[in-house]
Amino acid sequence: MSLGKIFINGIYVNLKRLIFGSECRTDLQLRQDALNGNVKPSPKVAEIECIGCGGCSNVCPTKAIVMVPVEPVEIADGIVKTAVPEIDEINCVHCYHCHDFCPIYALFGVAATIHPNDVGIKCDKDVNSMLLDPSEVSEKKIQYIAQYLTDDSIIQKNRELKEKAQKEAEAEAAQNKELEG
Repeated sequence: MSLGKIFINGIYVNLKRLIFGSECRTDLQLRQDALNGNVKPSPKVAEIECIGCGGCSNVCPTKAIVMVPVEPVEIADGIVKTAVPEIDEINCVHCYHCHDFCPIYALFGVAATIHPNDVGIKCDKDVNSMLLDPSEVSEKKIQYIAQYLTDDSIIQKNRELKEKAQKEAEAEAAQNKELEG
């Protein structure tokens, strides 16, 4: 078959599909719901899992994400969630900066998805355990992340944890010195 025939055949098949709905396998009820505006989009924010840091709102290049106040919820010792993101679908360009920045991937899918379009496998980690037993993050990375957050509570919490660890280490060293002496 020549290239011209393939091209003409492709145009014919696609026009037939578009104009006459040929080979369309959409359920009639779903089609009617879509035409009547009854199909609701899937939620883009996992509000329960979200920790309310506001980083997604700050990294959004089109400012399509605003933080909406919620009743304060303490999600870990000293960390309180006071707002959750709301995405304006009109302004969102689906760049996924928000998803990539989110520490628990609470945007565009369930918490801790590998990719917003569910490409790949899902992480089996429990979000609450991740908050209570965080992994080590370098000071440089914390400073970088903190520039996008709405407040400096994470930096303060990090300083408090380091000071507490240092005091415990000093107390243990003093106790060992007493036992030796």
